[in-house]
This record gives sequence, structure tokens and C-alpha cells, in this order.
Amino acid sequence: MTATHAVPDLFALSGIAGPVLRPGDDGYADEVTGFNLSGQFAPDVVVGATGTADVVTAMRWAAATGTPVAVQATGHGANHTVDGGLLISTARMTGVRIDPRARTATVAAGARWRHVLEAAAPHGLGALAGSSSGVGAVGYTLGGGLPVLGRTHGYASDLVRSFEVVTPDGTLRDVDAAGEPELFRALRGGKGNVGVVTSMVCGLLPPARLLGGGVHFPGEHAGTVLRTWLDWVRTVPEEMNSAFALLRLPPLPEIPEPLRGGFWARVVAAWTGDPAEGERLLAPVRAAAPVTVDTVAELDYASTDRVYAEPADPLPARESCVLLPDLSPDAVRALLDRAGPGADCPLHAVQLRAMGGALARPAAVDDTVCARDARFLLEAVGVVPDPEAAMAVQAATAGLQSAMAPYGTGLTMVNIHGTPGDEPDRARAWTPEVYAFLQHAKAVYDPANLLRFGHAVPPEAA
Repeated sequence: MTATHAVPDLFALSGIAGPVLRPGDDGYADEVTGFNLSGQFAPDVVVGATGTADVVTAMRWAAATGTPVAVQATGHGANHTVDGGLLISTARMTGVRIDPRARTATVAAGARWRHVLEAAAPHGLGALAGSSSGVGAVGYTLGGGLPVLGRTHGYASDLVRSFEVVTPDGTLRDVDAAGEPELFRALRGGKGNVGVVTSMVCGLLPPARLLGGGVHFPGEHAGTVLRTWLDWVRTVPEEMNSAFALLRLPPLPEIPEPLRGGFWARVVAAWTGDPAEGERLLAPVRAAAPVTVDTVAELDYASTDRVYAEPADPLPARESCVLLPDLSPDAVRALLDRAGPGADCPLHAVQLRAMGGALARPAAVDDTVCARDARFLLEAVGVVPDPEAAMAVQAATAGLQSAMAPYGTGLTMVNIHGTPGDEPDRARAWTPEVYAFLQHAKAVYDPANLLRFGHAVPPEAA
């Protein structure tokens, strides 16, 4: 895709410390390419921001010229189209500052969770990172953030103390629950609809002993393992975090034998507490069927990537999710019919994450996370290296969503929603009340709808 739009005068961007690029410039392609290669990003202008001042300048230029704005740090959520406009890349803004006494981290817009975990490790502290520490901490948190240790500690957004954000009029604001509660609420679960966050201050986790990893069973035992896991996960304490997955792994050299190229039922677990007690609790799961590979071991916070073992290199992928209030026997049959043994399923991972625990408790102050009533989150991921694969994954995803819809809450989680469609589709990430609130906040802070790419919420009508 090549941008052909008329671009306003760029002189006002000449004071930016980072690169300012147009299509065809050296470095442009690298700047717009994110981790998820399925997105189509072709902005008219890219600003490689090096700090807050660059973001302020870029946003003031966008406001003055009416130029729409997209933001990207790592591009894990780059599953949509950016055709024209301005892309602000925050990938250079990777600073992390730890206050061990306050047990907080000040995290710049482009920092990955890996940076936060590495900075916190010397103090014995952890953070509410997700299943891959390569994901950008700020963008993940703006969508609520579903952590590996979520049942124990809640959503990543629950630990945010404050944001530094540039609103679409170019104003730099320090936002917390006391100072600007409406904006603070919109930023905690509403994605980037009301501003460009340049940093956040978030709470850290206390020192803890961890046990985690994955137990892999031959896929033919998927039904038995799933039903065993469901009975088990409903009884374990919230210090046990877990998920069940149906994995169809490609024959790639980076996937270890004997898992490479096979179909597997996998249970992952992350336990915060005495490792011996965690091992005891896992015994019924391990006994469900013959185990092929078991990676469960003692971990520290910085090594929690080993729990889900997600891909580390960029790839084109499509994902979707369904929130479930519970999982009935009929729902289990529907899931196995679509993705279990014998199913012609092109999806590489179909996974049920156990929710509940701290994920079900209300936030200390109002937010826009709408997954607290869910008992399970069903997510599906397919790799789409070519148009034929993309069509197959899209059809399989639609079929799975349709089959599971009668058992769902009707909502998704914005970070795992997948490629945003029309407005009714995008609205499914929030309840009607929360969506109306976000539309109101959008009208207050971004009435011109400059932040209109990706999972955008339109401003309420005047």
C-alpha cells in the first residue's frame, strides 16, 4: 500500500529530535512494521518520538492540520489498517525507573514488559506482565492487560497510579484518580482513544516464589484433559493461574521436538506460593492423560515467558476472543467439535484462560475494563502468511465465535478482540454503559476524532 494523500507542511515538525519520515524514505518501512505482520500500515508521515516533547510537538501539528493519528510501540496489536495520517512511534522511549521503597515503576511509552521486569529484578520485585514480556507495557495496560498472574493480582490497569498523557489538542497532562478521574478512567481499559500516553507509574509485585510452565498431552486426549482441567480449575485457590489450550504447532525448527508439527492439549500453570504446594495441586492435571512434555519448574518474575512460551519473532497472525460466564457440558462439546481431535481447524491455538479471583474484583477506582464477570476467556490465534491462510483462519474464527456465542457474555476483551470491524463490532469490547462513557470522554478530549485508527471509539453526537 502506498500513501498518496496530500500532506500539510511539515515545517512545524522540524524541531522533533527523532526521525520524521515519509513513504520512500530510508527507515520508513522498518518504522511502520510491527510485531504482528498482518497489519497494513501506510501513514503519510512517521514521527519516531524520542521523548515526551516530540509527542507534544507531533500532536500539536496533527491538531493544527486535522491529521489523524496512530500510535505504535511494539506493534503486537498491529492487526488493522493505517492508511494515511500520522504514525507516532514510541519505540525509542524505553526508559524504566524503579522506586523500590514505593514499590513502583515509571514506565516510558515504548518500554516492553521485559524492560520493566529486568529493572525490577534486582529489588526482588515483579510486574503484571502478560504472556509475552516482549509486549509494550503501556499499550497492553491501556487495554486493561490480562497478566500471567492475573487471578492472584488482578489486571495490569488495576496497579496504575498515574499517567502522563498528551491529549489530542497537544496538552500534556498528569492524570490520576484524584486530579482527572474521568480521563484516568478512560485510559484504564479504553485503549488509546483519548490521548497518547508518554509514561505511566504502576505498582509492582512483592517478592514471591513462583512455579510455572506447561504440561503437554497428545491431542487425542483433549476431551479428557479439558474436562479434568475444568473440574480442577474451579477448585484451586486464586494463587493458581492457569489455561487450557488446543495447539496445532507448525513444523518449524524453533519449536522443540517432540512438539514440532503436532497436535497437543496443553495446560499451563503459574503458582505464587510454596513450590511444593503448587506441585501437589497440579497432580490431578498431570494424571489426566499420558504426558509428553512437562516444563513446569520454579521461576522468577523475569522468566514467566516460559509459562506460555509464545513466539518471540514477528509473524502475521489474527486472533479473536469470547468471554464466557462459565463453560457448560454443551459449551465444551461445541468447542471440541470446532477445534478438538478430528476437527479440520487451521487455528494454531485455541485457548481457555481461567479468570476469576482478583480478576473478578472491582477496581479500587472506576475503570473501563469489562471482563470482570467472565469465568473464562476463549481466545483463538491463527498464523496468516498468505491470503489463502487468512481466509481459512477468518472462516474458522467466525465459525468458532458463532458456535460459542450462545454460551458467551456477548463481550470481548479489547486487547484480544482481533481486527476491529465496524462500530458495532468494536463496541463489543465494552458494556453499553462503558461504551457510552468512552464516547462522552472522546467528545471531551478528542472531538475531531484524530485518534481514529485501530480499536477506535467515535465521539458521542453533539
